[in-house]
Amino acid sequence: LATEYVTLHPEGLDEPLLNDTIPTQVFYESAKKIVNKVTSPDVGMEYSLNPYQGCEHGCVYCYARTTHEFWGYNAGLDFESKIIVKKNAADLLERCLLQKSWKACPIVLSGNTDCYQPLERKLGITRSLLKIFSKYRHPVAIITKNALVVRDLDLLSELAQDDLVMVILSITSLDEKLRLLLEPRTASAVKKMKAINTLSKAGVPVSIMNAPVIPGLNHHEIPAIIKQAAENGAVSAGYTTVRLNGKIADVFHDWLVKNFPDRAEKVWNQIKELHGGSVSDSEFGRRMRGEGNYSDIIRQLFAHSVKKYMSKTSKPILNTDKFRKGGNYQLF
Repeated sequence: LATEYVTLHPEGLDEPLLNDTIPTQVFYESAKKIVNKVTSPDVGMEYSLNPYQGCEHGCVYCYARTTHEFWGYNAGLDFESKIIVKKNAADLLERCLLQKSWKACPIVLSGNTDCYQPLERKLGITRSLLKIFSKYRHPVAIITKNALVVRDLDLLSELAQDDLVMVILSITSLDEKLRLLLEPRTASAVKKMKAINTLSKAGVPVSIMNAPVIPGLNHHEIPAIIKQAAENGAVSAGYTTVRLNGKIADVFHDWLVKNFPDRAEKVWNQIKELHGGSVSDSEFGRRMRGEGNYSDIIRQLFAHSVKKYMSKTSKPILNTDKFRKGGNYQLF
């Protein structure tokens, strides 16, 4: 791996760094493959594409933290400060779409770490990917916690004309104090709502993910989050409950005790009740939403909120018929 050491400037972030003494280290990788087949049956996607590994957003609960250990880094600060960049992502995507065997199917950016994390403002790799999707008229969905997505409104609105794109904004809390503690370098809820509004008015369909729902911390915000998102143009919503796999359990528990000492034990026990006495679960179909009383309460609150605020809209279906197998033009 070639390496480059950089300290990002504040203007590269949606929100200021809480600890700017830790520089971001960027590692450039020449990947051999970029489009990944998703075999998990409960994540709602068939293919994912991740231009970055590691994420500057610093979400304490992030399930992707453990993947950094495969690169020899830790799931804590290394995950937030040592970012692996797939510099040839756009070329690899184009090669994939040019394969004779490839059949158009929505590809999701990103299934692992955020494709619009702060580093994207400088590198523009996600934008280069959108240009390829546009060139081949191929459907793409985007999951992000960053309002930087509106930078690419020109490409997104153009793709939306043929029903080729959907943006999913992940919203954890409307409480700015809690948001700064949980996910310090994501966009604020105010900026996310503005992004939903801007995208929707430009004809780009937007859904939200209320995730993760953490009993005792943010579960009571579900109705308000869905209401505000709907008022700004979001057409559908989903949710997941918190799931602390591997070393993430230690990271989150340490954070919880330090920031909420008065209710840390209560929140921790409620998370364990979601997952049958553990803070994690690997069972497909159950792991994302848990089980038991707290799971039922969250499910009912979410369903009622969606019925109340989003009953007249629905999640868009992306178009696969416009795919140009040969590129910009087709003679027949």
